Amino acid sequence: MINILILNGHPRKESFNTALTEAYKKAAIKSGAKVETINISDLKFDAFQTQFKDYNAPEDILKARELIKKADHILWIYPIWWYSMPALLKAFIEQTFMSGFAFEYLKSTKILKWNKFLKGKTTSIISTMDAPPWYYNFFIKNPGGNFLKASMDFCGIKFKNKLYFGSVKLSTEEQRKKWIEKVKNFGAKHK
Repeated sequence: MINILILNGHPRKESFNTALTEAYKKAAIKSGAKVETINISDLKFDAFQTQFKDYNAPEDILKARELIKKADHILWIYPIWWYSMPALLKAFIEQTFMSGFAFEYLKSTKILKWNKFLKGKTTSIISTMDAPPWYYNFFIKNPGGNFLKASMDFCGIKFKNKLYFGSVKLSTEEQRKKWIEKVKNFGAKHK
């Protein structure tokens, strides 16, 4: 059985991202996966905390780390705001995927090297935006996705897939239903 952790990075609970989270979760469970969900907006942590290796992480961050350790696959669901993820999600990454938990630098005098502590896991992205995804990928060059992909690789997590939906602002109810069906298929295949 595959263990999947969904990280819903939308700051508002009543969002299309939450509908996508639930659609993926139900389909993945129905196909035999064990699924945990973290809604980043529910966590209690200081988003402006400067963290270092000796950072005294709050309980919600420690719980998130435990779920990350148990996960085989991590799915990120978030909106694109100003070409990247919401600041709260970025703060979560900075305080969760830290040295000592996700990686650790090796002592070297010539070349920067590090251990990747989260090897063997995979990750995918489902993201919504008001721009068309082709514009975001081709002209803007996918900065949010590239940041997340590179950050996870830094910790040993292999990138698997992405689904981008937009323009959400201009979408119809029918279009959103099609997107939810696409996410259900994604979840059923544990992508």
